[in-house]
Amino acid sequence: MSSTMYMGSPTQRRGGDAAVRRALDVAVASVALLLAAPLMLAIAIIIYLDSPGPVLFSQTRIGRHGRPFRLHKFRKFVHGSAGGPAVTLKDDPRMTRVGRVLERTKLDELPQLCNVLGGSMALVGPRPETLGFAGCFTGEARRLLNYAPGLFGPNQVLFRHECLMYPADEDPHRFYREVLFPAKAGIDLAYFPHRTLGSDLRWVVLGALAAVGLLSGSPRIAAPLPAGGLDLPHAGRAAALGSRNRHA
Repeated sequence: MSSTMYMGSPTQRRGGDAAVRRALDVAVASVALLLAAPLMLAIAIIIYLDSPGPVLFSQTRIGRHGRPFRLHKFRKFVHGSAGGPAVTLKDDPRMTRVGRVLERTKLDELPQLCNVLGGSMALVGPRPETLGFAGCFTGEARRLLNYAPGLFGPNQVLFRHECLMYPADEDPHRFYREVLFPAKAGIDLAYFPHRTLGSDLRWVVLGALAAVGLLSGSPRIAAPLPAGGLDLPHAGRAAALGSRNRHA
């Protein structure tokens, strides 16, 4: 039997990798939910006592192949504050006292482990966008829809202070479409076609470290870049704005 036959076709290998990733997603999400259950219960009680409204916030997001799904988070905004920007801004007035802590630590995203368990999300993947930004998926960015959205990933770490990147004198929706989304898309398109199980695990660890404040600086993307490199002028502008606003 030749080595080629033994290794299988690229399609078979991709299918095998997907099956392994899904099995790991289910196993890790199940264990994480069990371990985090006491913390999640405590957060739910604190939210309930802090401000009126439901404990969970659910919103329709864009999933793999463009299929919509319901994403779940702990509520961090004042109930009934719909109608504001579709993005979270620095010192967002809609944020509750508890919500500010949840935003800073990203603990509001713990319920998304249920999304991972149900299969609408993966542990590692591009961040799921809201329906309002569906028009951003044009050209090369459409390839991002080939991947299940994830709880962890390069952009979840690199843009963990995204709320600080919006200039006060620009429309936040326009800035997201023209600057932040193209920067995120370029980073994800550089990473996900070349991902490995090991590199995915690295982003899970980095994301966990970032959530508890043990990660400083911006880690490198552990994947080869396309021929000719990757031009990310938007990422440079966003990073510069984020650094400036953090020290303002």
